[in-house]
Amino acid sequence: MELIKELPEVFEEFAEQRQKSFLAMKGLKDQGVPVVGAYCTYFPAEIARAMGAVTVGLCSVSDETIPDAEKDLPKNLCPLIKSSYGFAKTDKCPFFYFSDVVVGETTCDGKKKMYEYMSDFKDVFVMELPNTQSEMALKLWKSELIRFKEYLEKKFDVEITDEAVLEAIKEENKVRKVMKDLYHVMALDPAPIKGGDLFKVLYGSGFKFDRKAIPAEIEAMREKIEKEYEEGKRLDKMPRILITGCPIGGATEKVIRAVEDNGGVVVAFENCNGAKSFDKLVDEENPDVYDALARRYLNIGCSVMTPNPNRLDLLDRLIDEFKLKQDNIAERVSKSRTAVTNSLRLLKLDERVQQMLIDEMISAGHARAILAITDKDKQTSVAMKVFDEKLSVRETEKLVKHIVEPPKKTQKTVNTAEDAIYESLEEKMKGIMGTRVFIHRKKNNKGKIEIEYYSRDELERIIELFESIR
Repeated sequence: MELIKELPEVFEEFAEQRQKSFLAMKGLKDQGVPVVGAYCTYFPAEIARAMGAVTVGLCSVSDETIPDAEKDLPKNLCPLIKSSYGFAKTDKCPFFYFSDVVVGETTCDGKKKMYEYMSDFKDVFVMELPNTQSEMALKLWKSELIRFKEYLEKKFDVEITDEAVLEAIKEENKVRKVMKDLYHVMALDPAPIKGGDLFKVLYGSGFKFDRKAIPAEIEAMREKIEKEYEEGKRLDKMPRILITGCPIGGATEKVIRAVEDNGGVVVAFENCNGAKSFDKLVDEENPDVYDALARRYLNIGCSVMTPNPNRLDLLDRLIDEFKLKQDNIAERVSKSRTAVTNSLRLLKLDERVQQMLIDEMISAGHARAILAITDKDKQTSVAMKVFDEKLSVRETEKLVKHIVEPPKKTQKTVNTAEDAIYESLEEKMKGIMGTRVFIHRKKNNKGKIEIEYYSRDELERIIELFESIR
């Protein structure tokens, strides 16, 4: 597909897409097409689309209805929640009005309360989203996806087949691929277009209901941007900024304007409207479509997860790919540069250790101490020892120091025949026990024997050895 229109005109069309879609939505409703509204990136849209439904984002973009929301909700609640609830309560959002069901998720207490109140005047299905990305959490999230599928089947009297879900997965993966390719044009330095124009496309594409038509249109746009860049049509060199955090749209677009009206250019969006939505694909080769969906959606890098290494991994890649500085990231995630740097360093750990951190088997303090070890297998071995023996961070630091900087061996001088006998006994016991053994002599032929072990399994083995010779 060749893009015939000029880029500024195309960008404005995407900017107006939300408003233009109001009539398109009404037309779909008149045809009897089910509409499913959602508020979060964790919403598994493929399941709804597999039954022929149209999905639409409902996050509000104005503070107009906040006073109405505050009649029910606390005034100190998040403005995004109050705005969303206000538009729903007052029926001022056409997308909410046309939605047959609204899908919510348990990302925070404020949204849970909003969905509770919202259910008084709208069908609401709340998915129990785990707050970790562990294997146990994955099982729970997969069960929630299946529960959602069964809810849709019952409500709309349809059957959602695995084949239909796989087809929806493939269709949306194509959209993700071209959107990812599009936002990667901003890796060029100087930037080819303004971040505000890129955002119009990222945001507006969410309101294009014919998902099959999106890839060709976006691909043509990307090719035109790159062609004009090669011809010399590009921005001047300027500070490069990444925006992360809450969703952006409507009133909050002033953040982009504030940057770009003052000499900067927004080259990357990590939040819900940007890279977070398109970075990972659903595994089309996984024979279990619900397992594939659960893994893709649960692994979204978001601050609602504790810990959230996938978000740090994405930020780490964006910093490199889009030629950003950690100072720019730090200012926008409300952390010091040191805190951002320390968090990103944890990505250098062995994947098994990172998983232990995710599963809360070790703390971030333990993980930072283990970073001093370069050997991946040793990192994992030490992490297991920390978990098995419930070592404190201070004890872990001492252990790591002993591994990284082992004490220098001093040449022992055998002064007497008795010394030689005890050294021989130590070596003999090491062979029997299969670990380090020390004999500490005292006066009057007394002393103690010290036997080292490095895991719970090793301790049990030593105990079994003693029991066998009783």
